[in-house]
Amino acid sequence: MLIAIPKERRPGEARVAASPDTVKKYIGLGLQVVVETGAGDGSSIPDAQYQDAGATIASDAASALKDADVVLKVQRPMTAAEGNDEVALMKKGAVLIGTLGALQNRDQVKAYAEAGITAFAMELVPRITRAQSMDVLSSQSNLAGYKAVLEAANEYTRVFPMMMTAAGTVPPAKVLVMGAGVAGLQAIATAKRLGAVVTATDVRPAVREQVESLGGKFLSVDPEAEKEAETAGGYAKEMSDEYKQKQREKVHEALKKTDIAITTALIPGRPAPVLITEEMVKDMKPGSVIVDLAVEAGGNCPLSKLGKVVTKYGVKIVGYANMPSRLATDAGALYAKNLLNFLTPLVDKETKALNINWEDEIVKGTCLTRDGKVVHAAFAGEGGQ
Repeated sequence: MLIAIPKERRPGEARVAASPDTVKKYIGLGLQVVVETGAGDGSSIPDAQYQDAGATIASDAASALKDADVVLKVQRPMTAAEGNDEVALMKKGAVLIGTLGALQNRDQVKAYAEAGITAFAMELVPRITRAQSMDVLSSQSNLAGYKAVLEAANEYTRVFPMMMTAAGTVPPAKVLVMGAGVAGLQAIATAKRLGAVVTATDVRPAVREQVESLGGKFLSVDPEAEKEAETAGGYAKEMSDEYKQKQREKVHEALKKTDIAITTALIPGRPAPVLITEEMVKDMKPGSVIVDLAVEAGGNCPLSKLGKVVTKYGVKIVGYANMPSRLATDAGALYAKNLLNFLTPLVDKETKALNINWEDEIVKGTCLTRDGKVVHAAFAGEGGQ
């Protein structure tokens, strides 16, 4: 069985879907691996390291993909409309595994089915104990939360920790983290390590203990409403208009005293909720910084601009796209391990071929297309079964 690792071609993507370490593991399973030349350049992995691990280097994407049984990607393939149809380079029957943005790119899911490709979307891995080692959203969000604080520190014109000097005392920065999921918790921990005073808010009251264990203060909005704020899968639910109004009022007051706000709130398959309005930005202190980690889903602040740092009302708003890619070496290594952990159970140890249990909860949760059809439950009525 041949696994292909093509170079990522989407703008701003520096990660790669395999590391030399995971290539060694695939080789150890009795599989073959082909890596497109330059695939690891953005992650500081030269072709020679892949060769040393046992991979073959292909001169271009077509050579890498044409005979591949399994294609591992970070982001969804490029389309013909984007100038480079990667799906057309894959053979019929190939298995595509990657972060495919399936719920936001439904037409492309249909294209996978039409091409006869079996596609698995890693962002849909169910949040169950057995799948933790495959959870790409957690591994990448963890690094995004860390990097968000460093980007904030870079734009902030003051220091994070309290400093006592002969010339006077510098007060610590006040950081508000909005959303205490994986990214938010790492942001809290990082900001605390840098010496800031950290407050966090989240619709899920269960995270209060986690926030406080990291040294942060928890800003609760409506304890009763928050009891129903989490799905069975551990994601935040869309809240009522009444709750949102209470949240806006409480957050507005907190932001007036905040130096740095980091927003991380996402709802799978839907636009990001607005947490910091234009009116709130107007009332923030001059020189304050907002890092909007939800900018690719529309943003938690309507003033954020995808891929840019803008200044509005004296407040810097950081809207960098693809924050994990700004830490490509480590983010890519963790992502590659997630893929290894997902793919390994699908390989028959005797035949060295795929032997997929289609009734497995993880398989059912991630499989988008199979046998020329869209099969995922989220696409019922759209060509699915």
